[in-house]
Amino acid sequence: MAGHSKWKNIRLKKGRVDAKKGAIFTKLSRDILIACKQGGGPDPEANYRLKDAILRAREASMPRENIERALEKARGGGEGAELDEVVYEGYGPAGIAIMVEAATNNRNRTAAEIRLIFSKNAGTFGESGCVAWLFEKKGQISGPNAGLDEDGLMEKAIEAGADDLEMDEENFIISCDPTSLHEVRTALVANKVPVKSSELTMIAKTSVEVGVADAPAVLKLMDLLEEHDDVLNVYTNFELSAEAVEAMDA
Repeated sequence: MAGHSKWKNIRLKKGRVDAKKGAIFTKLSRDILIACKQGGGPDPEANYRLKDAILRAREASMPRENIERALEKARGGGEGAELDEVVYEGYGPAGIAIMVEAATNNRNRTAAEIRLIFSKNAGTFGESGCVAWLFEKKGQISGPNAGLDEDGLMEKAIEAGADDLEMDEENFIISCDPTSLHEVRTALVANKVPVKSSELTMIAKTSVEVGVADAPAVLKLMDLLEEHDDVLNVYTNFELSAEAVEAMDA
């Protein structure tokens, strides 16, 4: 799966989670609101982006009432109507490409804060479109690969409608067309594949290897971007070298 963005793999390997569940739920609520506004309304059966957002909220153990509250806000044109979806692009240490998806009620403030994060952490805040051509939208499904046969899993994934499979020592990641995400996940679960999470994402077409010297700065920048209150998702095209992975594990 050449050129696949490695940031998801690294988060899985690190077991990275936000410090507070409240922060997770706030981001998920915003994701639901934006999905309703940009993806085609508050009916998940007619809006695959919303269906994905609700599924990820459930996977994160977000209470049902929180999900319903977000949907009601979207239907009522309240907070959701004030939020705009924005995408920022730029470069990080070692020349890695970065795309940042955010939801904000103040574009100028958020842009200034994201620009500052880039500039203070060896990055360059770029113009719209400067790195977008390096990525393509996909659905991704992941889970633990313990006890799974790669050929058998690949066969099940392809039969379910997936495009590709990647496996490392601990996890598998299956990719598919974004509109097929829910159907592929449902089919995999029915085939007893241990799915842990599923999401819509941007996958890099090519990757940049990051060595030991640049890895700390790259990971710090990624963490700071993801921790920003308005940021929903961060996508990148870096791949840690074997030496950098060993240093991170140590």
